[in-house]
Amino acid sequence: MHKLSVIAAAAALLAGCTMEPWYHRPEAPVSQSFPQGGVYATQPVAGGANGQNGQAAPSANGAAATDIGWREFFVDPRLQQLVDIALKNNRDLRVSVLNVEAARAQYQITRAELFPAINGVATDTRTRTPRDLLTTPNSPNPYSVYNVGVQASWELDFWGRIRSLKDQALAQYLSTAYARKAAEITLVSEVADQYLTMLSDDDLLKVTQETLKTAQDSYNIAKAQFDTGTGTELDLRQAQTVVENAQANMQAQLRARAQAENALVLLIGEPLPADLPQGLPLDGQPLVNDIPAGLPSDLLTRRPDIMQAEQTLLAANANIGAARAAFFPKISLTAAFGTESLSLGGLFKAGTAAWSFVPQITLPIFEGGSNIANLQLANVEKRIEIANYEKSIQSAFREVADGLAARGTYDEQIAALERSTFANQRSLTLSELRYKNGVDSYLPVLAAQTSLYTAQQSLVTARLARLTNLVDLYRALGGGWIAHAGETPREPDAPADYGAASAPAAASAATATAG
Repeated sequence: MHKLSVIAAAAALLAGCTMEPWYHRPEAPVSQSFPQGGVYATQPVAGGANGQNGQAAPSANGAAATDIGWREFFVDPRLQQLVDIALKNNRDLRVSVLNVEAARAQYQITRAELFPAINGVATDTRTRTPRDLLTTPNSPNPYSVYNVGVQASWELDFWGRIRSLKDQALAQYLSTAYARKAAEITLVSEVADQYLTMLSDDDLLKVTQETLKTAQDSYNIAKAQFDTGTGTELDLRQAQTVVENAQANMQAQLRARAQAENALVLLIGEPLPADLPQGLPLDGQPLVNDIPAGLPSDLLTRRPDIMQAEQTLLAANANIGAARAAFFPKISLTAAFGTESLSLGGLFKAGTAAWSFVPQITLPIFEGGSNIANLQLANVEKRIEIANYEKSIQSAFREVADGLAARGTYDEQIAALERSTFANQRSLTLSELRYKNGVDSYLPVLAAQTSLYTAQQSLVTARLARLTNLVDLYRALGGGWIAHAGETPREPDAPADYGAASAPAAASAATATAG
């Protein structure tokens, strides 16, 4: 059992009597199993869809996504280094880690209210009394009273109000820790998606440049024929449209490529290093595609966003206990012990000891309805968090189901697009031969060029969609928290430095979460 789970269980056992409602985890509002068969069936890898250029696609071998390190899932060495940089530099992730530290401190503040507060006190009270009220006419007036000692105050938490607030703070801390874990997993997938998008932009640029070269060659032939009177202006203008369209597309793709790189730079938190290793092409990215989906109930323990939502629900449940306890008396004890004297030099002489003990009971009689309203608010907030928890499960189920549906269809789609691209390439070759030999007009060549260009773009887009779907499915199943398969997963509240935590930081985290 993970450390955070042990902490939560220990806190529940030590809480004692509170007025919190007994917590029952809401039933998952999804089917008992993911969709199967049809488009959800994992189909064999087709053609160049996975693992070209000597790269064999790694297999999950039945391992769950959470057990597959992202370095095994992303084989591309360039992508691996980018993910590693992002985990150290991304500012959103830094904020998530700092939020965990802030929530830990807030929990410690709330927990401290369970214990007596002891303070050292030194006072000098200067007093003047009207002469008519003096009991001893010759006594000094005004006069000073010096006091040195300690004071202690403690609220006896009979009704569990402070314990409920402590439970609420602990659940909020755990929720923030799981939010940090979800943010890190999302960051890993976002870096991969953006990197793959940049590769697809490179491929689209290459396709457009090849199309532009071919179209320019055709335009030169059409112009030469028009200049010599053997060709028509219609053929010339049709050839020109292909050139101009390719020029316009190239500018749009250059812009998209630059913006994709800017987005990647934002994610990794620094400019792209010049010493990045050589990467793999888009159609040579060997991502794992046989990750078992398991059962929907597995998402409750694999998805940090679902665990985050449940901890937020537990915090709302604990808040009800605090709102209920507000209807009952507050019992507090205040005590002081020290020395007291009319002169500073006589503070520590015999007979100057002084003490006081003040127990106090505060019973709410009339609060203008605020306690009732606070309890109503706490109950409403819990119902809101129940709905949010159920929605997070439904969203997770939908993400996995969508990923399974896409995984079962992209390979066949890419294989069909590869065959279509080959057919369009042959059609263009034959059309150009017929045009050059005067058999046909330029119109068939124009149609073949347009069809080939569209087919090539569709193939690149489908390859990108297939890979990003695998990345997103890996994330949806909870993958991306560990770097290597078989390593011990870090705790969600682990220190910010990726990898082994320093001993002082680990000790600090353990001390903060004890309680």
